[in-house]
Amino acid sequence: MLIERYKGNPILQPQDIPYPVATVHNAAVVKYREKYMMLFRSHKMNGRSILGLAESSDGFHFTASKEPFMVPETTGEFGEYEAYGVEDPRITFIDGEYLITYSAYSRHGVRIGLAKTRDFKTVERVALITEADYRNVVIFPEKFNGLYARLDRPHSEIAPWSIWISYSPDLKYWGGSKRIMKPVQYHWDEMKIGPGAPPVYTSKGWLNIYHGVFPTMDGSVYRLGVALHDLKDPSHIIAVGDDWILQPEMEYEITGYVHNVVFTCAAVPEDDGTIKIYWGGADKVMCVGTARIDDLVQHCLSNPRNPL
Repeated sequence: MLIERYKGNPILQPQDIPYPVATVHNAAVVKYREKYMMLFRSHKMNGRSILGLAESSDGFHFTASKEPFMVPETTGEFGEYEAYGVEDPRITFIDGEYLITYSAYSRHGVRIGLAKTRDFKTVERVALITEADYRNVVIFPEKFNGLYARLDRPHSEIAPWSIWISYSPDLKYWGGSKRIMKPVQYHWDEMKIGPGAPPVYTSKGWLNIYHGVFPTMDGSVYRLGVALHDLKDPSHIIAVGDDWILQPEMEYEITGYVHNVVFTCAAVPEDDGTIKIYWGGADKVMCVGTARIDDLVQHCLSNPRNPL
């Protein structure tokens, strides 16, 4: 077993939030001043999503703030494109700032918004960095040849739900896009794949924990897998682990708002060589587990498959 579930799962549930929500899931987590900061997605009682904030001293026991951290903007460009909700955040620390990517929903479809914070008290929206329909944007915590790099998952009927890479000099304008990884037919991730947590540096390559979806007669099953990207050229994937590393097995992952889902937006590496992986269970609750980084890297290298 590569990932050991925390025995206290779920670590955050709707009843733990001091304002009315129906769900707590798909959260970004990062360390800030020796604390773990979590930005979680919640459905309000009208079904639209907001982002809440919780913090922890150990990465397992979280306390939610009294007010939401981000709610849909109501004016200007952001107001038009966030009208239906803000969802599924990721956080990357780079250049002294915490960059937050999130899905912005509106009548125009889903775009990716970029915001930033330095203190998790105030947040500044920077730009809408994709057109519709995009999801699952994660930014690398280092630049490559002076450029920011991101992984994302556009929708395309020709090459559906694959992982792409793009680059930017300023975080607003992106290009150099390239498709680097696709689903595999009749495999655990054959329906669609998407970046999960922001990539994690290892000596063997950038560790990309992604989600894969398999269609069944009882609906889709969301699982997690891992890929390894080259340290200097992240568009080159060294290896993709052929097997999943986590699938819905516990009651809180099988039954909820959307059943049979484990979905990650965050992974926090620790100094002892372990990594905390956070995932939403059944789109209803937040969960965490631990793994050894070397084991995840070896999982990619020992039984790899072709990324394309």
